[in-house]
This record gives sequence, structure tokens and C-alpha cells, in this order.
Amino acid sequence: MNARAHELEVREVISETADAVSLIFDIPTDLTRRFVYAPGQYLTLRVPGDRTGSVARCYSLSSSPHCGDRPTVTIKRTPGGYASNWLCDNVSAGDILTVLEPAGNFVPRTWNRDLLLCAAGSGITPIMSILKSALTLGNAAIALLYANRDRDSIIFAPQLRDLARRHPRRLTVTHWLESERGLPTSRDLATWARSHRRHDVYLCGPTGFTATVKQALTQLRIPDRAIHQEEYRSLTDNPFEHHTSLTTEPPPSTPIATSDAATVRVDIDGETHTLPWPRNKKLLDLLLDHGIDAPYVCRESACGTCICHVDQGRTHMLHNEALIDDELSQGYTLACQTLPDSDTVDITFE
Repeated sequence: MNARAHELEVREVISETADAVSLIFDIPTDLTRRFVYAPGQYLTLRVPGDRTGSVARCYSLSSSPHCGDRPTVTIKRTPGGYASNWLCDNVSAGDILTVLEPAGNFVPRTWNRDLLLCAAGSGITPIMSILKSALTLGNAAIALLYANRDRDSIIFAPQLRDLARRHPRRLTVTHWLESERGLPTSRDLATWARSHRRHDVYLCGPTGFTATVKQALTQLRIPDRAIHQEEYRSLTDNPFEHHTSLTTEPPPSTPIATSDAATVRVDIDGETHTLPWPRNKKLLDLLLDHGIDAPYVCRESACGTCICHVDQGRTHMLHNEALIDDELSQGYTLACQTLPDSDTVDITFE
């Protein structure tokens, strides 16, 4: 079991629509620090399965850490989706779920820039967290486009009406309903977004919707560096089923080669570890082999959970789907995809 997995009690289950529920968690006092999160992050839930023992699924936090909310994930049923249907059908207040600590990098770096928020369906979940936080922390203007099948499909409809009423000079909310207007085209969206083209963009939703939005943004010549997209991916590795030694030495059955190895010094959770780092071993695998509790979820470069900083030395990544150019230029890397290029490397997990 991943050492960052914890059992949490579900305090309340809220029916948002016929197809979506919110799960509000109670966080024990001794885990408060572990569950500090940023707007736009997610939790990974363990869902029991008859055939596989369990499956792991990531669900964005719809709550805001800046509004006094308890950590809340919102889950919408997906056709044929085992985990989402199981959670919607079976979880009640008082139930215990196994949950990984917050992760993800779909997080605004500043609250002083105007925001263009685009969501469809359950993509509103992290957008809602960002929206509430931005209204609380800054004075920026915010424009939200939210696309749905029909009026009954709108998640958080009452909350959005209330926020727009309370912040009429800062927040505009535009609902695009397929039942009334058909699917939006890139021309439709470009027309809508034209007056907001200097905003930072945060985008979350199904592939077809996000592709259309990005076409519209391209038409408006909005630079890639201003566009931030959250993508939902299926996990191929189950972090709840990964077993590691709890000692600081590698298990005897897993010897670690030291020939042609770099030396890495890793600062993590207030501790420093100095290890031989074989040239062909990914940093995350090295840390887990030594029983070091490094953060991770997907191990595929998509989630950004294992982000760390190269303080000294040189490394390279095999794949990168999570970090933007600005983060790369500042020395950040993904442990799950990182190999050493120099003989010594210093790494910090923040």
C-alpha cells in the first residue's frame, strides 16, 4: 500500500444532479497537514473491485482551501465506468474510503491575472475550485464558459448563480446548452472569448470540447503559455497495490547496481538521502526501491504528482505531459521519467 494512502470518513454525500454526487471528507487532526491542497488539485480514491481487488481513480477537488470548505470531490457517472458508478451508487455518510494525499499541477501560480475558465460536464470540478479561490484571494476579472447537454446536467447550478450575483463586476457565467444551441463551434467560442483574449486560460472537459476551445484560442492568437489544460487519464498502475519496504535500505532481493551510476542527493519530507543512481533507472523507481515515500500517482508523466526540482547537476526526462516550458526552464522535472546526465545531482521535493 502506498504510504501516502489514508482512510478518510465521508462526512456527507450531496446529490448535485441525477448523474453527479459530491463526497465531503472529514480530515482527522493528525492528517491535516497531509491534506493541505491547492485549487485545481485532485484526490485519488481506492474503489473496491471483485475481479482486481481494487481500482484507483483520480477525482478533482471542487472545494476551495480558501473558503473554509472541507475537502470535497465531485464525481459524475460515465457510461460503462465501473468506479464512478460504484461511488455514486454505494457511498454514504459515515463510510470509510482509502484516499491518496492531494496531487496535481492544474493550479494557478498567481491570483492577480484575469481568468478565462472553460469547462464541460464534470470538467467544472477543478474549475469550480479555482473560481471560488480566485474570487476570494484576488481582484481579477473572471469569465466562465460552461457547456452541458441540457439544463438538468448543470453541476453546481445554484452555486454558480449565487457567485455571479455576489460578484457582478468580476464574474460572468455563460452556459452553453447543447439542447438549446447545439454543439459549440470554434467560431462560436472565438466570438465569445474575443474580449477575454488577454486572460489566462484554464480548460477542462471531454476531448472534443477541449479541442474546439483550443482551435478558438488559436484563432485569437492566445499564446500556448497562457493556456492550462487538465486532462483525465486512466491509470495503468494502481498506487494502492504498490508495496515498498519501509526501511531506508533496498530489500536484499532487489540489489541496486552501482557500476556506471551517478550519485543523487534527495531532500524530501525534511530528510536527506544520498544514493547511487544507475543511469538507466528512473528517479521515482530508485526512491521507491529504497523505501523512500516519494509522491506519485500515474507514473506516466501525465499527472505531475512527482514534480521535483533539480538544484544541481543535469538530468533528462524520457516523457513529459505535465510540465510547461516555464517550469522546465526553472529546473523542475518529473521523478517518474527522470534519468541522470551528470555524475552528481541534487534534487528537492517541495
